[in-house]
Amino acid sequence: MSEEKVLIFDTTLRDGEQSPGASLSIAEKLEIAQQLAVLGVDIIEAGFPVSSPAQFEATKLVAERVEGPVIAGLARASEGDIAAAGKAIAPAKKQRIHTFIATSPIHMKHKLKRKPAEVLKMAVQAVKCAKGFVDDVEFSPEDACRSEMSFLIEVLAAVIEAGATTLNIPDTVGYVLPYEYGRMIAQLKSDVPGTDKCIISTHCHNDLGMAVANSLAGVRNGARQVECTVNGLGERAGNAALEEVVMGIRTRPDFFATQSTGGLSTNIKTKEIYRTSQLVSQLTGFVIQPNKAVVGTNAFAHEAGVHVDGVLKERTTYEIMTPESIGLGGSRMVLGRHTGRHGFVDRCAQLGFKLSEQEIEHAYQRFLEIADKKKEVFDEDLAAIINEEIHVVEQIYELEYLHVASGTGTLPTASVKIRTKDETHQAAACGDGPVDAAYEAIREATGLSPKLENYTIRALTGGKEALGEATVKISDDGRKFIGRGISTDIIEASAKAYVDAINRMVSAQNQGEGPGVKVEL
Repeated sequence: MSEEKVLIFDTTLRDGEQSPGASLSIAEKLEIAQQLAVLGVDIIEAGFPVSSPAQFEATKLVAERVEGPVIAGLARASEGDIAAAGKAIAPAKKQRIHTFIATSPIHMKHKLKRKPAEVLKMAVQAVKCAKGFVDDVEFSPEDACRSEMSFLIEVLAAVIEAGATTLNIPDTVGYVLPYEYGRMIAQLKSDVPGTDKCIISTHCHNDLGMAVANSLAGVRNGARQVECTVNGLGERAGNAALEEVVMGIRTRPDFFATQSTGGLSTNIKTKEIYRTSQLVSQLTGFVIQPNKAVVGTNAFAHEAGVHVDGVLKERTTYEIMTPESIGLGGSRMVLGRHTGRHGFVDRCAQLGFKLSEQEIEHAYQRFLEIADKKKEVFDEDLAAIINEEIHVVEQIYELEYLHVASGTGTLPTASVKIRTKDETHQAAACGDGPVDAAYEAIREATGLSPKLENYTIRALTGGKEALGEATVKISDDGRKFIGRGISTDIIEASAKAYVDAINRMVSAQNQGEGPGVKVEL
């Protein structure tokens, strides 16, 4: 018996970006898409093209530049949506239109305000319309898990007859539990005529923390595509996490083996998982929780004496997968000021970074600056340095000078010098604290006052010399922008992050990127 493939449908660029506070530029979406192709995902849902000009352009750019995966565009069950999706994905060698309409009583009554017969007709028309653009059409009955089974079966049978090639079953609000979801997939596969000609797909949300469990229950019962996102990003509590789904299938082949198949596998190159996870975290500004399964910093850490003793004697006593399997080095590497260029480049390659000569030069110089300030530079520091250097936007404003004074019983004050292309601007300001004072001075120097939505600071490694990484989210006219900065001085890191966010905001405004419509399955 041979293995069967489970297709991985990545919707980080569409559903993942709908995470509250997440915001990606067109260039950042392309970078993530290119890494997803390296990772080996089968389908990339590049966006919802009709929702905004930026969404359309991002989807089109991914279709033009990314080879390997199928490129999908999302569309509601309307001719305008479908035409926009078809046009956006047209440059791709492998194209898919993913169309959807709600089928649950609560959605049909309160959101669509349509009768079941009307919804059925719209679903069929949407699939037929999509077939006019592409051969590969996916259909999703939104809120499938709260739909009446008899109506769901009727709709799915009709869209198969109309030409749908993939049937996606969304648990839109994360309502069901694994046993229920698995049973539902099995019943649909058994009772819907024509499913032998289609792929059944899962799309599970994590409101009850069951997204991965539900997805794997669906796979166990016949689903052969899983829709997921890197780091589990998505609306509310997020989606099924790609890394957890993939490693679940890889780690437990015995559980998925049946009489008809020798087991299941995916096309994912698991050694690219960690690199992909870090990239998405950096670009979205969503820090990965330390105890996150598979990719968290504690995922392969052992502290309890019994655990440490067991791992030292035999790794499999407490490790069901290895750090090497997801792209982490087996040993913790430490670099320093005496590390040569060759050692630096070699470690970058081991961490999965593919850099141009110019990027290597810039990153190496930045590394030397950091190495002069701290004795040891760890992998986490190195990843932050590289990401800071290769994700630079046009430096419309550059922080040239920063001085902050604060202390007990002292009014915090800051002075800054901001350089633009033709001149420099100086400003001084007071604030509630040193960071607030620095931000107020930057606002005065630039003449810009975006709303500060969120601010976080974290140490990338332990110890008093740890490199600090600041992340800020600002908003202007409904559009959010994320800035990052690193330094051994957390005030400097915070100021650099704020200037970075402002540069991204101004760059996006110059390019005409605006907010779009968000949808959910």
